[in-house]
Amino acid sequence: MSPGTRPPGPPPLRPFGLVLHHDGRFSHEGEPIRHPGLRRHFENHVAWLPEAGVYVVFLGRFRGMVEVEEAAFFVREVDLRRGTLRLRGGSEEALRPETLALSPRDGALLCRIRPELAPLEGGLLARFDRGPQAELLAAVEEHPGGLVLPIGPPEALRHLPFPELLPLEPLSAAGPVPGRGAGNPGSG
Repeated sequence: MSPGTRPPGPPPLRPFGLVLHHDGRFSHEGEPIRHPGLRRHFENHVAWLPEAGVYVVFLGRFRGMVEVEEAAFFVREVDLRRGTLRLRGGSEEALRPETLALSPRDGALLCRIRPELAPLEGGLLARFDRGPQAELLAAVEEHPGGLVLPIGPPEALRHLPFPELLPLEPLSAAGPVPGRGAGNPGSG
């Protein structure tokens, strides 16, 4: 390689002062990101790099580390008929009720998505926006055996157990694990 030419692939991964706050706001070096297009781009381009154990955002060839306060993904819609969640950015994920928990910050509903990317933690954390949280909680039914969440079309309706909602404790960059203490990720 001649002097002054760049190696193939993305530039080295470095922190650059970007923070994704628990409520979905982004800031850079303490200043809020106000530009709507840039905010939307960041919301749609957050990714987990399991090999590095960090969250990043992509902007063209540039990728920069993001400090995530709580969850890197946000639930915009819940479809109980299909058992799916729609995240900011438009991706669709399976709703796994057994992963539901409460944010220790403010009681917002959290869940796990993409378990293949963080198998020890049960997946990556996603935080419900208010609308989908209200819709999901309003659907919970009381049955003799406890609370259930009806999922599916009427002809194939399933009543999945609704978990006791407990606040999570910090564990790793992929997020805490419901029902497990912070010091013992393998138990539970």
